[in-house]
Amino acid sequence: MGKRRRGGRPLNGILLLDKADGVTSNGALQMAKRMFAAAKAGHTGSLDPLATGMLPVCFGEATKFSQFLLDADKRYRVTARLGVTTETGDADGEVVETRPVSVTEAQVLTALDRFLGEIEQVPSMYSAIKHNGTPLYKLAREGITVEREPRRVTIHEIRGARLEGEDLTFEVACSKGTYVRSLVEDLGTVLGCGGHVIALRRLSAGPYPEERMITLEQLGLLKEQGGFEAIDDLLLPLSTSVADWPRVNLGDNAAYYLRQGQPVMASDRPAEGWVSLYQASTEQFLGVGEVLEDGRIAPRRLVSE
Repeated sequence: MGKRRRGGRPLNGILLLDKADGVTSNGALQMAKRMFAAAKAGHTGSLDPLATGMLPVCFGEATKFSQFLLDADKRYRVTARLGVTTETGDADGEVVETRPVSVTEAQVLTALDRFLGEIEQVPSMYSAIKHNGTPLYKLAREGITVEREPRRVTIHEIRGARLEGEDLTFEVACSKGTYVRSLVEDLGTVLGCGGHVIALRRLSAGPYPEERMITLEQLGLLKEQGGFEAIDDLLLPLSTSVADWPRVNLGDNAAYYLRQGQPVMASDRPAEGWVSLYQASTEQFLGVGEVLEDGRIAPRRLVSE
């Protein structure tokens, strides 16, 4: 039998979806994929159903670069309720313990400062991390608890902290792999009263700002008014996924050999690391590569012609 042909339109680009509360990331992805009638789509890191905000959706060739957005820094706005601990670390879980809250905003700010920089987090049993191939949250729902290795993450910035009664709101900029639920639980432990997340919004991911997000409802209205053309205009170029990487421009010959999978030389390359690659004569984004020890650039992910 021949290979089953994938249905849908061959779209290439990145949509900055504003995920709604109560929707899973995969559910939001599938709705966006259907709305665009796209042949291929993927997202760049799950948000909890309770969380809202930026969920970059990659269509077509953009899925080759989704890992780089998954690895990128993120910024969140979080509201925590102090004094109440839940099974899951958020408002979707059963209450485990309630304690009085007798901390001042100044004490909270001092406690938050302790989490700046590189820290260790023990992932929640209600995370999507896998243990022997099974997501931890599935084990947790069966009443199974397993040992979890601490993970090193970086908290770049915490700002705008405000305590109103028992509710604490702040913004946090952090590295990949950071669990905001775990951060809030650890903060509650430091404060001696416990705490859990009641609202979480991802404001940015990698190079993408909050202002460019769009909801599924807004997409639907645009499509009703202007069809595919109206919503296709919202897709960002593939190159934006690595917009903050060093850029290397290649001559036509080098671009040709790079497309054949061969490492090439370039005069304007950095000494090391990953780079975004362009054909100088056409300004065309070719993909990304890595600078080798001998100074050549090896292709790592290339856009298909």
